[in-house]
Amino acid sequence: MRGEDLQQHELFSYESLEERVPANHPLRPIRTMVDEALKALDGCFDEIYGEDGRKSIPPERLLRALLLQMFYTIRSERMLMEQLEYNLLFRWFVGLSANEPVWHPTVFTKNRDRLLEGAVAEEFFSLIVSQARQKRLLSDEHFTVDGTLVEAWAGQKSFQAKKEAATDKLPPSQDGGSNPTVDFHKQKRSNQTHQSKTDPSARLFKKTRGAEAKLGFLRHVVTENRNGLVVDTRLTLASGTAGRDAAIEMMTHKPAWRRVTLGGDRGYDTRGFVERLRSLRVTPHVAENTTNRRSAIDGRTTQHEGYAVSQRKRKRVEEVFGWLKTVALQRKTRFRGPDRVGWMFTLAAAAYNLVRMRNLAQAV
Repeated sequence: MRGEDLQQHELFSYESLEERVPANHPLRPIRTMVDEALKALDGCFDEIYGEDGRKSIPPERLLRALLLQMFYTIRSERMLMEQLEYNLLFRWFVGLSANEPVWHPTVFTKNRDRLLEGAVAEEFFSLIVSQARQKRLLSDEHFTVDGTLVEAWAGQKSFQAKKEAATDKLPPSQDGGSNPTVDFHKQKRSNQTHQSKTDPSARLFKKTRGAEAKLGFLRHVVTENRNGLVVDTRLTLASGTAGRDAAIEMMTHKPAWRRVTLGGDRGYDTRGFVERLRSLRVTPHVAENTTNRRSAIDGRTTQHEGYAVSQRKRKRVEEVFGWLKTVALQRKTRFRGPDRVGWMFTLAAAAYNLVRMRNLAQAV
């Protein structure tokens, strides 16, 4: 018999959000790992917020909401708040009850500076890496380094001549209005003579020859070769040597007595970089670059079977950048300045590790 399409809404709900979320939902193990890390940050939050004044939105809820934004590719905090209004799964993950009101999107803006000054993203990332180490998911001997460009929140029209170096005016516009058409054809622009007015820290950079030059920053990660988890991150100004400089900086944090290997693409094959790694007791397993030159990697390294293994494993670092760009909305940043852009990048790397650790636990 056909049921009736009644439009009368029930006044009360007799099930909690905990009961509504399935026991096997993929967010459950992630929520457990996130709560464990946030509990360890309790003292850090106390120092940042203090005891006086009006109570703010709990920072734990803000961080859970930002993680949700990355997991589900929600492009703005305003849309995230809209989802929290009616999405019971999101409310459960963040820690809101079914009837609790959501906060205004500007709360993220007001609290981001506090969390930035307290280096919360870095601490949270370190705690997630520590959980992976406790679960024996990390390799302590074999690593891979790589970097990629993140586009800045600045347009090409904002890249204008510096006052002290300005000799020519902007090319004449073909039309008026607040967004005029500007032709930069045959105009020489470089980071030495020009600077973005929107984000002065952004640099004009292109990853390969023939590619389009874009304003942005460079993101660098070190992954371990066992399961491809991120163990260190850096965000730097875009330059031709930034990748190698960031790799050296990240590898200096390893235990001095431990000898490890570091894989990388042929962009890291320079004599200075290889010698610096060896002085740090790091065996360079970078790809050989023999295009019109002699490689800095010799038979001492390539003759070993481990070199070939590192070359196969290093390609997995592209999975990290692929997830960050397509899922976590990190292809083009929505923030200005290296501090804010780097903060969100580190949090996104922690989000990637959470998803990866969840998948590895389910595969066992």
